Amino acid sequence: MQNDNSEKPQGSVGRRDILMVGGGLTLAPLLAGASSTAFAQSANSAAPQTGGSKNRRKLGSLEVSSVGLGVQNMHRTYQTIVPSRPEMINIIRTAYEHGVTFFDTAEAYGPHECERILGEAIAPFRDQVVITSKFGWNIDLQTGARGPGLISRPDHIKLAVDGMLKRLRTDRIDLLYQHRVDPQVPIEDVAGAIKGLKAEGKVLNWGLSEMGINTLRRAHTELPVTAVQSEYSMLWRGPEERVLPVCEELGIGFVPWSPLGVGFLTGAIDERTRFAEGDIRGIESRFSPENLPANLALVRLLGNWAEKKQATKGQIALAWLMAQKSWIVPIPGTTQMPHMLENIGATSISFAPDEISELNAAVAAIKVRGQRLPNAVLAFSDVEAPPRR
Repeated sequence: MQNDNSEKPQGSVGRRDILMVGGGLTLAPLLAGASSTAFAQSANSAAPQTGGSKNRRKLGSLEVSSVGLGVQNMHRTYQTIVPSRPEMINIIRTAYEHGVTFFDTAEAYGPHECERILGEAIAPFRDQVVITSKFGWNIDLQTGARGPGLISRPDHIKLAVDGMLKRLRTDRIDLLYQHRVDPQVPIEDVAGAIKGLKAEGKVLNWGLSEMGINTLRRAHTELPVTAVQSEYSMLWRGPEERVLPVCEELGIGFVPWSPLGVGFLTGAIDERTRFAEGDIRGIESRFSPENLPANLALVRLLGNWAEKKQATKGQIALAWLMAQKSWIVPIPGTTQMPHMLENIGATSISFAPDEISELNAAVAAIKVRGQRLPNAVLAFSDVEAPPRR
């Protein structure tokens, strides 16, 4: 669930100019370049520029780039604006050329279409990258039509994965998440389905997203979990209370979606900002006219550190996340090349121990006002799976 924005590089279209749709917009329905041929000829012989070990991290035993790329909104920005498909493919391939080896998508993104875009983009270097997808929303297996609620029945999971493999043009998914916990299906039954898929070689690792903490423990007991994906940023620090400690205890990696606070932490939003119809940020109370001015204290803080580190606000926000734990891998998403390059540049920023202590204290002193999502969407987070009978 990603599509964050950072500051406006010189000579590019600015994020404040466009106000691209943020990471949570995929849930909104619940409320209502380069030549491909030339690239294919050279991709297998050209290794990505990793820049050393500081640009690599581990989620459990799975090694990935320190910053990934979220492929969520590449099928559209606003509901009425469709980005150029060739340019989206170009962005993904350029990310790989710059060392990104971790690409995140889901059947719900599109639905189905972002998996197709990612599959086409990575075909020339599939074996050199780690790809994820997610199941769990009620998505028609053939048409992609979105229905109400969730489906994590074992028989449905297996069919959903078969569809993912076709769209992604691959024979295995490196990391498969349950997108949201199905309150009708014991997590042990979900883990059993994943075990079967692993035995077939169709899935290599699995994870959960926005799950209840007891469900995470039960899932890990049944089948070791590689990574958890949840919203986490300076704007939403909820995982620090229980999720991150449990991940550390169990050796589970953590993948923050919306690591740039749906564009807020880049400075793309100010007190005058109002959102287009269909943009979920317009109904998130943290961005309401009453709460926005107070929350902008975070942006001012980021601006001070950006000046100190000669970086952008978005880069500081990403570097802060990576400084929290060595097993945190943010996945900012974008549909603009300059923003992608800016985001992955965050790996070049480091903090001395006294600096990160100072920054952590400053972030903790700012009380964010308002909820991160509308109640109807939050209802799908922190859900506990039913007990196995």
